[in-house]
Amino acid sequence: MTFTKLAASAALFAVFAAGAASAETWQPDRPINIIVPWSAGGSTDQVTRVVAPILAEALGTEVVVVNQPGASGSIGTKAAMDAPHDGYTWTANAIANNATYAVSGLLEDSNIDDYRIYLHVANAPLISVNADAPYKDFGELLEAMKTGDVTVGTAGVTSSGGTAYATLNDAAGGNMTARMVAYDGGNPAVIAAASGEVDMTTQLAVEQTEMIKAGRLRPLAVLSDTPLEIEGIDPIPPVTEWLDLDVAPDYFGVFIPKGAPQEVYDTVDQIWADKVMNSEELKHYANQRGASFAPSYGDEARARAIPVATNEACAMKARGEAVKDPSEVGLTCPE
Repeated sequence: MTFTKLAASAALFAVFAAGAASAETWQPDRPINIIVPWSAGGSTDQVTRVVAPILAEALGTEVVVVNQPGASGSIGTKAAMDAPHDGYTWTANAIANNATYAVSGLLEDSNIDDYRIYLHVANAPLISVNADAPYKDFGELLEAMKTGDVTVGTAGVTSSGGTAYATLNDAAGGNMTARMVAYDGGNPAVIAAASGEVDMTTQLAVEQTEMIKAGRLRPLAVLSDTPLEIEGIDPIPPVTEWLDLDVAPDYFGVFIPKGAPQEVYDTVDQIWADKVMNSEELKHYANQRGASFAPSYGDEARARAIPVATNEACAMKARGEAVKDPSEVGLTCPE
């Protein structure tokens, strides 16, 4: 699905969402913590800090963003799940991560139905190199990744950058010699590429935009089937110009663990319908950073998330990296 189709889908869903949420109103009597399981400045942190004030104003209480990085986001995610399920501790991430932590073995029990899902944007990974790198286009870089000693900075194996690299490797026949170097978040990985500590990064566009505009990184391709347009940057060609692969939107959001009082979810549903589905702040963020504005919640959000989570989990299984079969967490791989 292209980003254009995503935007249209989000707009159509907004028409139906306005009257969808129900009943009793939750009035929190203390601050709400949203645990971002990555370091400050990365994609999850950025967009969560855009959404948090919207939620705080609507709920009438402080919404605190807490960074708790480590182990490809699984440490902070576990902290959110281990906290009381009373509606006061949420988490934020790419939903495919939360849906596949058990498959990768980073968490013993974790699946997509452990949360009420609230999505806001879809992100695309970029393949970018240090500004002084010799590669003219992604085709030249691809050859170097197959034959040379290229280092790739990511936020870990299950991060968006890590799975993007794995996707490229699969599409190229699984014979890449490039070495992945893992950092505690997307921002440190991008800084490593910009400084020359690693040769390239496959992290998300929203994490790279500032370094690209500053001339520190040079984008060569986007993991999409259409060019990526970001204000102030020349259109970035799709990776499908060089490789035959399917690309799925990488949906991000905030997630409330199941088990809280029903009025918590009813209230946040209503806020999402009234405040987030047409948020100008989120639209501006998406336009400036190269994300797709694609909010949804509840069953619609789950339906959007399942294909990308399934792709990710089944790719792990195909590479022999799965500790748990995807079917055990509700994700069915094609025969």
